[in-house]
Amino acid sequence: MGSVLDFLKESGFYRLFSSGFPEWLKTVAMIALACVLLYLAIVKKFEPMLLLPIAFGMLLSNLPGAGMYHPELFQGGHVAWAGFSESAGLIDYLYLGVKLGIYPCLIFLGVGAMTDFGPLIANPISLLLGAAAQVGIFVAFLGAKAIGFADGVAASIGIIGGADGPTAIFVTSKLAPEYLGSIAIAAYSYMALVPLIQPPVMKLLTTKKERKIVMSQLRPVSKTEKIVFPIVVTIFTSLLVPSAASLVGMLMLGNLLRESGVVDRLSKTAQNELMNIVTVFLGVSVGATATAANFLRLDTLGIFAMGIAAFIFGTAGGVLLGKLMCLVTKGRINPLIGSAGVSAVPMAARVSQVVGQKENPSNFLLMHAMGPNVAGVIGSAIAAGVFLALFN
Repeated sequence: MGSVLDFLKESGFYRLFSSGFPEWLKTVAMIALACVLLYLAIVKKFEPMLLLPIAFGMLLSNLPGAGMYHPELFQGGHVAWAGFSESAGLIDYLYLGVKLGIYPCLIFLGVGAMTDFGPLIANPISLLLGAAAQVGIFVAFLGAKAIGFADGVAASIGIIGGADGPTAIFVTSKLAPEYLGSIAIAAYSYMALVPLIQPPVMKLLTTKKERKIVMSQLRPVSKTEKIVFPIVVTIFTSLLVPSAASLVGMLMLGNLLRESGVVDRLSKTAQNELMNIVTVFLGVSVGATATAANFLRLDTLGIFAMGIAAFIFGTAGGVLLGKLMCLVTKGRINPLIGSAGVSAVPMAARVSQVVGQKENPSNFLLMHAMGPNVAGVIGSAIAAGVFLALFN
């Protein structure tokens, strides 16, 4: 009988209800929230590639007694290596890839291998549109500071406006690891809502005439240009913002694997097998940080509020600069492509295409919008480097 009682006391049900009120209620709420996120990922298809493993990681870390993730091993921004192997669970080991900045960089390697930088090279002015869209990052940073967040946390919240999940995770793991779960969930939730968030802003800031503008076809880009581009960008960016070298360098390495044409096996591995494996590890370990103690607090509401503000101001910044370019070039640039400067590749570019085609069915803006879209990836990585240099 004693053995049976010991077994029951070790069960998750006993641990749950013996924790007392309101602790058990918080645990139930986190499990329910994880299930809601799973529903959004599976049924509503909100960024399922990452939201699904994030939600499941959240579920695993909030199950009483499972012992898969121990936040105390990572308190204070440091890994408690002493006794780590004796007390660590499965997700603790996986989380090391986030804590040490490995997974986001490998994701960038895969993104680079899957991305064609041709539209950006063919139209270098796209760099300015991508840079303008990063205004959302700095507006959200200042907003987060204004409502009381510390510098590192405010910087991590601001990066949500870059619409780049891996970059947000990379910065947050360095500057505000205790907020990692909240910021990651906000970033990927809003990325999934880009087709809903951006069009109203785009229509508000442009006229019907501007949205109908048809842009001329992009010039062909040579193979030499495509090979030289990632090398030059890596050198220039690393010299300008050394703290961004790991993200930008891996992004450009992935693109060089793609464009060089001599390492097809490595390029395909980066695009497929490696990308898929790292995505699972990244999602589960990031989701595991969303424990009741870290997530169920008023700060989380502030993070989500500043996150959507970052997206709105980022979209507005790109569109407004697009309007200025339209004026300067006497109508040769459609301002809608500026909204693609947020780095949700290629979703933001598709939104520019959809909004433009609704006004002019013969208009094809996708390739033009890919330039600012790719520039946005580089821009968000540079912004991340700036924050790391200032606050790390």
